[in-house]
Amino acid sequence: MVVGDGAMGTLLYERGLPLGRCCEELVLTQQEIVQRVHEDYIAAGAQVIETNSFGANRLKLARHGLEDRLREINRQAADLAVKVVGKRNVLVAGSVGPLGIDLKEAEVQGVNARTIFEEQIHALLEGGVDLVQFETFSDLEELKIALSVAQGMTQVPIVCSMSFTEDGVTHRGVSITEAFVALQGAGAKILGANCCIGPRYLAALFRTKAPQLQGVQYAAFPNAGRPEFLDGRYFYLTTPAYFAEQSVELMRQGVRFIGGCCGTRPEHIAALRKALVPVSGFWFRVSGFKGQVPSSEFRVQSSPVSKPETRNQKLETKQPTLVELIKRQTLVVTEFDSPKTLLLDKMIQAARALKEAGTDFLTVADNSLAILRVNCVVASHLVERETGLRTIVHLACRDRNLIGTQSELMGMDVLGLNHVLALTGDPSKVGDTPGATSVYDLNSVSLLEGIRSMNAGRTFGGRDLKRLTQFIAGCSFNPNVKNLDIQVKRLERKVAAGAQFVMTQPIFDPALAKITHDTTTSFGIPVLVGVMPLLNARNAEFLHNEVPGIVIPDQIRERMCGKQGEEGEKEGLAIAQELAAEVLAHFRGIYLITPLARYEVTAALNRAIRSGSL
Repeated sequence: MVVGDGAMGTLLYERGLPLGRCCEELVLTQQEIVQRVHEDYIAAGAQVIETNSFGANRLKLARHGLEDRLREINRQAADLAVKVVGKRNVLVAGSVGPLGIDLKEAEVQGVNARTIFEEQIHALLEGGVDLVQFETFSDLEELKIALSVAQGMTQVPIVCSMSFTEDGVTHRGVSITEAFVALQGAGAKILGANCCIGPRYLAALFRTKAPQLQGVQYAAFPNAGRPEFLDGRYFYLTTPAYFAEQSVELMRQGVRFIGGCCGTRPEHIAALRKALVPVSGFWFRVSGFKGQVPSSEFRVQSSPVSKPETRNQKLETKQPTLVELIKRQTLVVTEFDSPKTLLLDKMIQAARALKEAGTDFLTVADNSLAILRVNCVVASHLVERETGLRTIVHLACRDRNLIGTQSELMGMDVLGLNHVLALTGDPSKVGDTPGATSVYDLNSVSLLEGIRSMNAGRTFGGRDLKRLTQFIAGCSFNPNVKNLDIQVKRLERKVAAGAQFVMTQPIFDPALAKITHDTTTSFGIPVLVGVMPLLNARNAEFLHNEVPGIVIPDQIRERMCGKQGEEGEKEGLAIAQELAAEVLAHFRGIYLITPLARYEVTAALNRAIRSGSL
């Protein structure tokens, strides 16, 4: 049995590090604080201490303007730990955390993940670490890259530790069995789990979910339970005695390297050291893996997985989805925003009129342009209940954090609202609510990936939902840009993330219909090009000059110039009909956007489309 140390950041913040300050920088500016943390853990009985370098990669250091001091910080982090250890029988682990950026996003930004890991690991090895400890990884592919880099640089032991939920999956939905088997296949000999959950849940995870593999040893670094928010700060309240008691259970499950993660202190490690059965000799050494290999009775265990039930199993009939319907007929989707007040009568009236005029779906924006309106999910539910017109709910990442977004989607599924347009969302500062902040835990791509996970029966974090959702997820596309290649690349990422249909910004140049068709047809999913009737000259100028993503050509603005009232509305409708005809010459569907709640205009455009009079 080998005892590791506990949290570094917890102690640094307790001892005066300001919130937001770079923890790793302290190895240069306040070495005595870091040294004292190491000393305290060794005094508590830790046999392995970790360097203060978890976030010391180039990408994370760049957030503090320290990227050019990467080698210095990592080398000094290792030097400090090695000096503290001295001649004592304690090992130093070089702590390496994840990149802090999605691998796909890193690729888009031209970031080479291998290079990032290589320069940090090289500096730690220069400083004399005895082993490399990868920890708190949630992306299996990222950890495999890091492992491969380390294997090519050193023969010291390598710990591969991932972060799992209580259900035994990463935040990307990869099970602990899948992860450990894949890592063993990549050559890892020490596999572990750390962070996210406390010792009881982590012990249960190893007891019921983790595979038992030949030729590997297991490590576990649980949090000190869940944090509690008190007086503006987070506190971990798990006592050292309880932590040690539950960690003994980890040893019973075959874990041989145990320490602590967030919230653990020297007191937790001291209690842990006292509670665990001592084993003479280390199970690894600088020259390589050492000690007892698990016996042949260990084998991969996989829990039986029951097939989640789907909503279809509870419904006798199923309406065709947007994707299915557009194969049979010309599809018309019309947007009508929920109101800025609590009076929804006009919205219901508009939905009835638009349905009668030939609209197949009403699409409801999510506080578009960051303007406060009635919740789009509630409004959509009322429309479907009162009129029978089906809806597409816009879902923006601006206003909800990761928890709220998933909760909203779960609620939509319960209500039977299964068409959703995934959007990043306009920033709060452009809207009408001073002091509002943008959340952006997600963007449109990661939201689409999360929806796909729910359709597979799991939350974004991988927890079993006990039933599959059946969302038909769409995405946006803006053809009104000079460099369309950038938009096409973004669309490619969205389709790869699970987008099943596309809705575009309104176009006002007829030529854009064919251009959009030619640039999107290879994706093989329905594209609904936006058409928005203009009301008057002032409306045209406002959209062109003040609304992001909308461009109105000079010739269209000239046609609208000076036209107001009935004359302006008539000319705007004529332009919209011309655009709609061009769109439908290339696409089987169209997206009509109601201007300023004037649903009579888009109803007239619906009728023109359905009558074939365009």
